[in-house]
Amino acid sequence: MNDTSCNNFQARFLPLIYGVEFCVALLSNLISLWILVTRQRNNWHIGVVLSCNLVISDLLYVFNLPLLIDYSIIEKNWRFGEAACKIERFLFNCNLYVSIYFIMCISVTRYLAVAHPFFTRNNGSPAKAKVASVVVWIFVMAISSPVLMFASICPARNKKHCVLTSYCASFTKDVANSILHYKVFLIVVGCTVPFLVTFVSYGGLLRVVWRNPNITSVEKRKVGLMVFAVVLLYAISFLPYHFTFNKSFIEQEYIDCWSYKTYQVSKGLVSMNMCIHPLLYVAVIDGVKMACFGDRSADVAMIN
Repeated sequence: MNDTSCNNFQARFLPLIYGVEFCVALLSNLISLWILVTRQRNNWHIGVVLSCNLVISDLLYVFNLPLLIDYSIIEKNWRFGEAACKIERFLFNCNLYVSIYFIMCISVTRYLAVAHPFFTRNNGSPAKAKVASVVVWIFVMAISSPVLMFASICPARNKKHCVLTSYCASFTKDVANSILHYKVFLIVVGCTVPFLVTFVSYGGLLRVVWRNPNITSVEKRKVGLMVFAVVLLYAISFLPYHFTFNKSFIEQEYIDCWSYKTYQVSKGLVSMNMCIHPLLYVAVIDGVKMACFGDRSADVAMIN
């Protein structure tokens, strides 16, 4: 692809998006962490454990954004060495899939708390949530570990590209096929499976809430809005990125201008999940409590 306007699109678009995301994500996640740690110190329930892990994941990656801003501004010239390239790509994958899996865990716990409150009360505990959190981190780091092997510096026109999802002419056919298979694996295991679990869980939550005559229509709409927000997060962030990164790699150097720009936009949007998480899983907690349980704070602790 030799279209100058397409090649310059990333340098114009991504630094601005990454800059805004860095400021918003850093501030909102630090505030969220402070609220969860200080305000919930004596009420360390399942929701706080899961939400803290989500916040920590976002903070670990947000400090990588300045590297990507620098990389994008100078038109994809990586100046920090191959080790930093591998670490940045690894942290990106960890943040992405830790986010997806903790969103899934939160959706399952919310569904169980509403549909099966006695089971949740008897079997759910912060200790078990901590164990589940460790399992999620280990699992995500395991499925992200191939990045440390595949991510590399790709020389191109007197520049050095940090690549994983992009094609590099120096890749052998076997390496390119291995990366493609790994990408398909991430689409299925990292995105599709947790998306289906999340979708089914929130669908079950909506069904239970809508059938409850003690919940007003206004409160039902609040729950519906929360579910819509999660679906929207997948629709504008997770799913488009997984589609476009595979498409861009398959098309390799023959990618057209429109596909290239779509891929760059999806890269900006997928990092936006760090800005949306605090709104979804911290700021709306009180609204969810009232919508689902009214004043039954003991049960609410199980859902959050």
